[in-house]
Amino acid sequence: MGKWKCLGKLSAEVTGPLLAFLAMSVPDNKSDSGAVPSDLEIKDPEVIFKTVWRKLNEEFGHEKLTFPKELILLGGAPGAGKGTHTRFILQARGLTCPPIVVSSLLNTPEAKKIKDDGRMVGDKEVIGIVLRELLKPQYRDGAVLDGFPRTEVQVECLKMLVDKVVLLHGEYADTPLATNFRRPTIHAMVLFVGEKTSVNRQLQRGKEIEIHNQKVKETGVGKLKELRSTDLDPEKARRRYQVFKEKTWDALQSLQEIYHYHFISASGAIEDVEANILRELQYQSSLELDPKTFDRLGPIPLAEEITVHARQELVRRLDSYELEHNELFVDVVERVQDKFMPIITRHALSGRAIVNTEDSMFENPLALAMLIDIFSERGFNACVDKTIRKTPDSVDLQTGKLNLKERSVYRIHIRFEGSSIRRG
Repeated sequence: MGKWKCLGKLSAEVTGPLLAFLAMSVPDNKSDSGAVPSDLEIKDPEVIFKTVWRKLNEEFGHEKLTFPKELILLGGAPGAGKGTHTRFILQARGLTCPPIVVSSLLNTPEAKKIKDDGRMVGDKEVIGIVLRELLKPQYRDGAVLDGFPRTEVQVECLKMLVDKVVLLHGEYADTPLATNFRRPTIHAMVLFVGEKTSVNRQLQRGKEIEIHNQKVKETGVGKLKELRSTDLDPEKARRRYQVFKEKTWDALQSLQEIYHYHFISASGAIEDVEANILRELQYQSSLELDPKTFDRLGPIPLAEEITVHARQELVRRLDSYELEHNELFVDVVERVQDKFMPIITRHALSGRAIVNTEDSMFENPLALAMLIDIFSERGFNACVDKTIRKTPDSVDLQTGKLNLKERSVYRIHIRFEGSSIRRG
């Protein structure tokens, strides 16, 4: 008893790790099912993270702790379609590496037993496996983490990881290794469905996997797919959804306070869900670029800044042509009517026409500007190429020198929405 009283006099700084160590030192006391009781699991995020980080530092070395520039934390209810939409998310972000499916990483017999019972693998094991996987070179530019984080402890460990990576970014900022330690961008994407949809989808997936595996066994062609017991039993499927709502949901919700957070209803058709995902993941340079890079590009306007008032500016220019350069404007309009529109009309099906002209009027840059604006106002897209052609003009009989005459040729490319051919 004296020893335990002595513990109370220690500072909180010491007692936290010590209690965690005592928790780790308790005998296994496995139940009949072989699963370690959850009350013996370490719950101190700082203890877990520091332990894992120290092991990684010892194994790989400080300069090799290079984590992805971008992390997409893909979470969601069972049956929400994380696996279905992962390929689309990778494509939308330009990532070629495979997704990191956390449930697949946890393939030890003990972990598999816990998953089959609809429960969750311990945070310490998850953090260790996930961080080790993220160090692989194929994830250097970015990675999709399917099924992480799932608990409040994992969220706290994730925050500690991001803090460490930011510190490494600052430490190596002015060294040759700077490109290996970029400031991380974190997206938290949550796909959500209700309990009824979740259970139905889980059971449907189980039926499809059973049929697939049966065909593989009969034909010997293809690979067997993992079949969760929760995909066969309605009660287990329901319990799995409840675990998500009770433990994972709050953890995912807390991410919106610190990272780019995207909540997406996944109950609709696949194409609708993917449209929502694409809209959520639109590139935002101010969030993703290093601050120095962003400042360097700052003087160049964004395309949306140029186009937002483009229509008003077009109207203003056309009115100024009419009021201030009327004679030239009238001539350009007549050329469009007489010379261009007959050619464009003949190409109405294709939606693309090219007109060549040597009209000297277009030597005036203002006439070319009028031409482009006229087509834009009428719904066409026009651009102009100018080439200088040299043709023989005369010969100097005394020297035999050939005198060349330069001609300006304007090639106008005109695009518009073509007509669709309908057949009865």
